[in-house]
Order: sequence, then structure tokens, then C-alpha cells
Amino acid sequence: MFRTFVAKHTFIRSLLLIFESKRGINVTNDSDNQKPNHLLNEKSPYLLQHAYNPVDWYAWNDEAFEKAKKENKPIFLSIGYSTCHWCHVMAHESFEDIEVAQLMNDAFVNIKVDREERPDIDKTYMQVAQMMTGKGGWPLTIIMTPDKKPFYAATYIPKKMRYNFPGMMELIPRLDELWRTDQENITDVTERVMEALSSATESSAKRNLGREDIENAFASYSLRFDEQKGGFGKAPKFPSPHNLLFLLRYWKRTGDEWALHMVEKTLTEMRIGGIYDQIGFGFHRYSTDEKWLLPHFEKMLYDQAMLIMAYSEAYSATKKKEYADTVREIIEYLKRDMMSDEGAFYSAEDADSEGEEGRFYVWTLEEINSVLTPEQAELISNVFNIRADGNFRDEATGEKVVSNIPHMIQPLGKLAQTLKIPLKKIESKLDASRTILLKKREERIRPHLDDKILTDWNGLLVAALTKASRALRNPEYLELAEGIVKFILEKMRKEDGNLLHRYREGEVAIQGFLDDYAFLTWGLIELYHGTFKTQYLEQAIKYTEILLEKFRDKEQGGFFFTSEESEELLQRQMDAYDGAIPSGNSITMYNLVRLGRMIGKREYEDIAESVGARFSEIASRSMGGFSMLLSALDYSIGPTFEIVIAGAPGNQDTLRMIALLDDYYLPNVTTLLRGTDEQKAMLSKIAAYTKYHEPIKGEATAHVCVEQNCMLPTTDVEKMLELLDTDR
Repeated sequence: MFRTFVAKHTFIRSLLLIFESKRGINVTNDSDNQKPNHLLNEKSPYLLQHAYNPVDWYAWNDEAFEKAKKENKPIFLSIGYSTCHWCHVMAHESFEDIEVAQLMNDAFVNIKVDREERPDIDKTYMQVAQMMTGKGGWPLTIIMTPDKKPFYAATYIPKKMRYNFPGMMELIPRLDELWRTDQENITDVTERVMEALSSATESSAKRNLGREDIENAFASYSLRFDEQKGGFGKAPKFPSPHNLLFLLRYWKRTGDEWALHMVEKTLTEMRIGGIYDQIGFGFHRYSTDEKWLLPHFEKMLYDQAMLIMAYSEAYSATKKKEYADTVREIIEYLKRDMMSDEGAFYSAEDADSEGEEGRFYVWTLEEINSVLTPEQAELISNVFNIRADGNFRDEATGEKVVSNIPHMIQPLGKLAQTLKIPLKKIESKLDASRTILLKKREERIRPHLDDKILTDWNGLLVAALTKASRALRNPEYLELAEGIVKFILEKMRKEDGNLLHRYREGEVAIQGFLDDYAFLTWGLIELYHGTFKTQYLEQAIKYTEILLEKFRDKEQGGFFFTSEESEELLQRQMDAYDGAIPSGNSITMYNLVRLGRMIGKREYEDIAESVGARFSEIASRSMGGFSMLLSALDYSIGPTFEIVIAGAPGNQDTLRMIALLDDYYLPNVTTLLRGTDEQKAMLSKIAAYTKYHEPIKGEATAHVCVEQNCMLPTTDVEKMLELLDTDR
């Protein structure tokens, strides 16, 4: 059926090439004083970027669809986001062009969607595009009927024909002609689209995942690993830190040093590469080459959060200073450039400035020499490979560029040995020079900042900051994490407690999605472990219960991306593939296993197992794409350790016990603290088994359970660590 559908869509594409009729166009080239379209009162930075386009854009709302039905026009749906480079290119080429705009306005009702505001719409039509064309990406272009059924899909479309592929000027008249003269074929295609979507969501054969699946994933990563520069596969290379989290857990459980090597090699090469902002810190989106040199320069909040987790866990596992330094630097960047006055964090920074990608981040040797002393310039040039003729080639043309992307060939410690300069001395000199360059860079026109606040991405950052706080023993990071949660709970939920997705300029909107609940719950579980404040554990359980009630497929297992109360689209999306960030299903499975062990609720673990079973067949085809799901499985299989510490929170013996736990890499350990009367009362209520865990002779006591088998309680911290197998 799917092949027939693809063949039919190919026929539609061929049909478009046959239509050569063109309209007479009355073009007005004067674009000055352009009146706003229907996007002017939106809050999305992406939609507002298009508010003065000559295209008569609408937001996704009833007004637009009613207009399409009334005028019997198809809908031109364009999905992107404010920091998307190719979205900007298509906007400049076509959506700001009066000639193209008039064609669009005559033929379509035009709708703009911010994929970060409405990931439900994006997921739905991205699946359609991948089915129809075999690829996806942004900007995503969908042509559909007024009842939202698609019959044409593409990504970026140039203004005019290139390489025999029609541009906007050729495509729009052909689509218009097709709409007016061949509704039968359009109906046939839309019906096949709906059939394909229905088939794709049917539950396949299910089985419980097991150790062999973890081994298969490890083998997949080993085969794809780049031994020269780290990472997996060829260009483009994405950080995908959740893959590294899985490999760290594999190493911890098996002791396989190759797993740890793959993690360390990748983290080191990324940190010294051009994908890392060597002057202002933080990671760019991905590398266009295999060497991590030439990045796509946008910076996303979720990348920073996930990479903080990866470097924090790597530091816990190895105690290598460079990993801790990287964590500190990423957080420094976030506080400086991405933190709102209200304590939450913005979404992204653009790749482009002054109409050019990366312009804000690159340097010529002449600029370096004009700002620094000769000694400083020589050091910076040696450390970051600054050359008079530039140090990279243009991605599109392959030609050498005079500018430089600061990057290192080897880690600073090895470079210090090569230059025969003590490491501390080179670090001090480098920091001084870098500070001067950063100050100079701030005089440039900055890339656009997408200043909306998203619940899901901030939830990831809560988890990351808490991990960083525990690994690096930095209470400031814990305060930042608590500030985010305070903001979300005060500003981004409804009176009934349900979460909302987006906040900007005082306005909160859009019903929460699976990722909002899953990622915030992850953050709350981590935050409980960092503070032992029972309200965070309470909230984690509350949002888990909402997911179980409103998002779960109770018959087949797994969780839908949208609530049962959400807007009805072509279908309710459900997936577990870990893309740029882990999927909501993967994190929910992880949360359920952990919470089930923490509070002694076997039902949660059973539901987690059903999530893995729901996706077992699709995951088995490509285990490397389900790393976070497999991390949840790793936790479920064990060995796992549950600890209840009974002791007064302020006493030194209690503090020492907690601090020692933070000194080790213990990914499969959960800890509860029974100290204050409030903690005892609350834990007795939500984790009844803890009511029997008391201090021995008034001393802080660790009640350790291994694989849900409880050991004898101990006041001896060395005995506690022995039970936790910390020597591995």
C-alpha cells in the first residue's frame, strides 16, 4: 500500500511538471511601507518575523481554515522556526518578494506555524513529508485541502527553477491549475496519505525488550564510531548527547572500556572543535563536516542542557577537569546570554547576523591583531589556529574563506606540553585574551534571540543543572534549577495544575504536550535528589499521573504526543525515536522506572515495560536511534540501588553520607531522605515502605536495597559504598 501511495505522489509531481500555464501578474515592486498581515499580534518570534511579508499570512486558526473553505482554496502551510537558516533564505527569496507573494495570495490561503510553539502540527506534517518525499527538514512546505489533508510536500523551495526542480514561480501556477482542474487526483492522493498515516500508527508485534537489545545498540555504536574524531557516522555530525549517556551506563554496568573511550573521544573532540564557541562558550547546533570544525552556528537551549548532562556525568565517571570546565563554561554562557530576568531560559540564538551565517562568531587574523597585544595575538593564533588566509572552507562552494573559526587541534593540556608552557599559565593568559575578544565581539550585531520560554526545554535544563550541581558541588546551579521550576509552576500552568507550553512577554499559551510533562518530571526527579525537598517528588508524581490519565494509550501501550483534550489533527502522534533530543516516550519510560523504584509502585514499572514493548519492533530495526529508551531499559534491568537515608538533614554524618553519594558515578541509584518531620510524613504517605526506616542509635543510617532486596541498615559510609558497588 505504501509503495502505491508513493507512486501516486510521484504521479502528482509529474503532473505538476506538465502544467505550463501561467497567470498574468500585475507586479508592484515598491515594498516600502508594507502593511502588516494577520501575524502582527502573534507572540511567536518566528511568526513576527513574517508579519510584514507581502504574503497574506495567517496563523493556524479557525479564521484561516474558514477562509479557505469559503473561497475554495488550498492551504499553503509553511512550518519553521525563528533561528532556522534555510527558513530565512526562503523568506528572503520568496516570502518577501512581491511577485511570489501575489502568486501565493491568489492561489492559496497561507498559514505560518512555529514548530517550537506547535510541535504537534510539525510532527504530523513532517511525517507526511517523509512519507511523500523520503526526507524532512525546515522550512517544511505542505499544500493541503481546507480540511487539512495534504497532497503535496517539500522542504526549502527556491524562487525559480533549479536543477530541473520547480521553484515557487513555476510551482504555484501548476498547483493552482491542478487544484482547479483535477480534484479527482488530489482526492486520490489525500486518501492515500490518510491510509498511509493510519497504517504507520497501527501497533506492530510487541515483545519485552531485554539485554540483547542493549548489546545490539552497543554494537551499532561501535560500528559507526569515528575513531579519528569521535562521534558516530559521517557528516553532518550531531552531538546527540543522549547516545553518550547510554554508553556511560553501558560502561558502568559492564566495565567495557571501549564504551567509555567512545564517550570521552567524542566529548573531547567536540569541546576543542569549531562546534564549540571557543570565545563565548556554548555549543552550536551541529557540525557540517566530520571534524567538528564547521558548524551550523545556531545555538539551541536543549543542546546546552543535554550536553551539560553528558559532560557532568563524564566528570562524575572520570573526574577529568576538562569536563567540569566545559560544564561551567556552558552554564556561564546560558546565564550571560540566555537567561530571562524571571529566572527561566530562552529558546535559541540564530546562526545568522547581518544576513550571513556565522558572521558573529568568525575572526580574521587582522581583527585579532588589532585587538590584542602581539604576545596575546600569537597565543590566540597558536591555540585557536587563526591563519592569515583563514582556516575553513565555505560549506556551499568549498572555497577557502579568509575568516577563521576558533578551534583547537588538541586539548589544551597537550598543547601546553607542545608549547612548553605550564597549563595554569596558559589557561590564565588564554582567559585574559579571550575576555578581550569577547568584549570586542559584543560590539558586533548579535544574532537574533528567540526569547520565548518553553516548558519542555526548561525542564531539560532543570535536570542538567541539578546533575551539574551534584557533580561539581556547586549550589548556585541548584538555585538556578529551582528558579526555573518556580517560574514554570507560577507562570506556566493552568489553575487545574495542567501545564502550558509557551511563555513570552507575559503571555502563556498552548496546552502542554508529552515532552512538557516528561522533561519537567525528569527535572523534578533530579531536583529532588539535589535538594531532598519533598514538594519536587510530589510534583513529579502529579505530572506522571496526568500523563497516565490524558496521554497514555491504555490498550496498546506508549504515550501520545498530545493530550486527549488537545486539538484534533490528522492523527494523534506517538513515537519513541530519539532525535535531536530524547523522545517524550523514552523519558517517560525512564521516569516511570525510577519513580516506581523510589516510591515502591510496581504499577509504574509495568507501564514502563509496556512502553518498551510498544516500540520493540521499530526499535529493533535501528537500536542506535533509541538510546534513551535503552537507558530506561538498562535502569529497569539493573542492577539498581534504592537508598533511604534516615538522619537529621543538618548533621554532619547525614551531610557526609549524601556528599559521598555525589562523589561517584551512580546512574542507577535513587535516594530518599527521611530527616525532618515533614519529610517523614510525606514519604510515609507516598512511599509507605519508608516508614520503617529509622536512624540507628541516633546516627545517620543508610537503608540500601539492591535489586529490590534490602540489605541490613548501616551507619558506616564505607559499608554503604561497598553495597553500591562503587569500585566498578
